[in-house]
Amino acid sequence: MVGLFVDRFGARRVLLTGALIVMAAGIAGLFPISLDWLIGVRVVLGIGTCAGFPAAMAVLRRRAEETGQGVPARVLSLLSISAQTIMVVGPTLGGALIGLAGWPAIFAVNIPLAGFSCAFALLWVPRDAPAAGRRASIDVLGIALFALCLLALLLFLMEPDVGDLYLLGIAVVLAGAFAWNELRAARPFIDLRMLAGNAPLLRTYLRQALSFVIVYSIMFGYVQWLESARGLSESGAGALLLPMSAVAVLAAAVSGRATGIRARLITVALALTLGSVLLLFVDTGTWLGVLIGLGAIFGLAQGLTSVTNQTTLYGQAPAEQMGTASGLFRSAQYLGAIVSSTLIALCFGTHASSAGLHRLAWTLTGIGVLLLAVTVFDRGLSRGAVASRPSEAQDGRRDPQRAKA
Repeated sequence: MVGLFVDRFGARRVLLTGALIVMAAGIAGLFPISLDWLIGVRVVLGIGTCAGFPAAMAVLRRRAEETGQGVPARVLSLLSISAQTIMVVGPTLGGALIGLAGWPAIFAVNIPLAGFSCAFALLWVPRDAPAAGRRASIDVLGIALFALCLLALLLFLMEPDVGDLYLLGIAVVLAGAFAWNELRAARPFIDLRMLAGNAPLLRTYLRQALSFVIVYSIMFGYVQWLESARGLSESGAGALLLPMSAVAVLAAAVSGRATGIRARLITVALALTLGSVLLLFVDTGTWLGVLIGLGAIFGLAQGLTSVTNQTTLYGQAPAEQMGTASGLFRSAQYLGAIVSSTLIALCFGTHASSAGLHRLAWTLTGIGVLLLAVTVFDRGLSRGAVASRPSEAQDGRRDPQRAKA
């Protein structure tokens, strides 16, 4: 939804609004009225922070259109490195803040961060076009149907059971109503016709979702096994994941280029599949060095998949819908996280045992093979899914002679 607002009202406006929402949530979190209140504050905080990625992608695309430059692969790489670094530093920083100033500090820290974000947006993000805020009205019905459909699906995935299959039926009905509405709307929430005509973009979403099903399964499920079955402390399990995070940051740093997309994506699929297969041979007596190496394999895939899929998205999504396309891209990643949680619960049950880890490994291996097939047989990647100039098609329409050149 925030991606749609970026396309309709402009990235700068959305960034500033998101920062103000984060600041308000940070202030509200200082007042522990009740647990429900704090949960609501966390939801509001999530709404504010989700403005960052689609707005940043839209700003980059707009800048590229104006200057005629190619894909800003280095900037996309920096975005990915920042995300990987936050995943490493965030839990440690949160623990330190709680130890120093109590749990309200994890909300209070958002206040100055949001202030800095406002200042940066005002100083460096280009002003939005005057007409950006006067466009057609928002497709409220489409947003509501989409949200309700996801809610029904998520309620089922949280605790899948035969008795809850009716939730899937509700999700299907809502999905049909959503599609009917979007195909009739003058300015739909999600342009289904654009997506239907852009199969490479759909495959990018699928790759992102499949990749992060495996990545999040390792980050959450593997850690549970290290603590419950292997007997490591929380700090010990976290230390074993540090090499994974370090390799992920390094992989994102060295993959900041717009060439070699297909090779890097195949490397991601192979690494995730290989790591999943190796999990089948892990038990409570496995040498720690092997566990560290296994984490490094998953870290390689984690770092490469983030920046490479972002670069691919940049070249495949229409410039005027970059915000919405980026929002869907991030939603695909979150869907992967939700599915991973369900898989972990189904495979581990009430206790994270080695047998449960092996069941999870078999499942992840199948997902890895599917990811590899989707990547290897993607002809769009073979032809070069990312153009050297993101506005190449538009330039050709404006200047036929330039297109011929």
